[in-house]
Amino acid sequence: MTAPVRIAVIGAGTITQSVHLPSLTRAGYEIAVVCDLSPSRVAEVTGRTGIRGTTSPAEAIAAPEVEAVLIATPGSHAQLALAAIRAGKHVLAEKPLALTIAEIEELEAAAAEAGVVAQVGYMKMYDPLTERARAELAELDDVRLVRITVAHPDDLPQVDHLRMTPPQPDADLAEIERAQAYEAEQSAIALPGASEAVQRYYRNVLNGSVVHELSLLRALGLELPETWTAEAFPSLEGSAPASLIATAAVGDVRYVLSWNWLPEYPEYDEELKVLASNGRLEYHLAKPYLLEERSRLRVERNTGLERRDTSYADGYETGFLRQLDAFARSIRHDEPVVSDFAGARRDVRSLQALAKAVAAARGETVRTESDAA
Repeated sequence: MTAPVRIAVIGAGTITQSVHLPSLTRAGYEIAVVCDLSPSRVAEVTGRTGIRGTTSPAEAIAAPEVEAVLIATPGSHAQLALAAIRAGKHVLAEKPLALTIAEIEELEAAAAEAGVVAQVGYMKMYDPLTERARAELAELDDVRLVRITVAHPDDLPQVDHLRMTPPQPDADLAEIERAQAYEAEQSAIALPGASEAVQRYYRNVLNGSVVHELSLLRALGLELPETWTAEAFPSLEGSAPASLIATAAVGDVRYVLSWNWLPEYPEYDEELKVLASNGRLEYHLAKPYLLEERSRLRVERNTGLERRDTSYADGYETGFLRQLDAFARSIRHDEPVVSDFAGARRDVRSLQALAKAVAAARGETVRTESDAA
């Protein structure tokens, strides 16, 4: 019998408490330690689960019983991922992995040198219907349009059902400020000459949410655009995230990406549609923060119509669980990593092009990290 992977979880926020911790248990991991900068949050999680807790990421990474680290902190995960890799620990890092191509290349080289498994937390790539959708797309001829529409509410409508204790303002502010300063530095490297408003949009909305859409496109076998036309509206200067409408072309295929900030919308909604000369595909992705949520796939051709839902009878619940299964198999059985650093690098390159397009719509002349190289 294969021994369970002993893992440390860094970041004990909403996604960790609602999805990661129960999914790790279902996937057969041994959770060795949970870490968060907030002492009250650590106390809440450890009191409820009995897992050992700490407020020190360095302590969690260095624990001798820990083989692997799941990083689920806010913002960029590049620095924590690099520290874990250099400590010889396998890493599963939530998005965004990093804000720059240079950081990803450094992580990739470090992981190769350390001989550890490194996986990016793109759970949508692991949804079983993503694999099915990719196969169906391969059967479509002359694809004309790829459209992704996201309705993104405020956090509260998405997590109110969890009845979580509101976070207390007791985290290490100096450490948070240091991390924020680092992210600002990396944003400036990613987008030389961009305004602070564009850089903030790049790291918070594009890397914080839109990156999932790009990883999904890759998982479906579609090419990522290298140039975009885009507009963020109504304003980047407001306190609320701006919505995004973006278009691009790859050969004869046209892409439309619509990310919409709808704070009072009742639930997160994400839909991908593909139109081709001999049919169409509609893919509704499972919502986050719902452990049992299913995805839905609809394929229509001149030969007929098929609908398919994620099925519990097939032995899975969500992409979250399947990505954990894949991570364990890569560690224990050397299976290749699907959501790897090479894919994350392509995502960041396309996200930088999106930010450049958003800046251009505001009259800013901005280069990207790739342009500057």
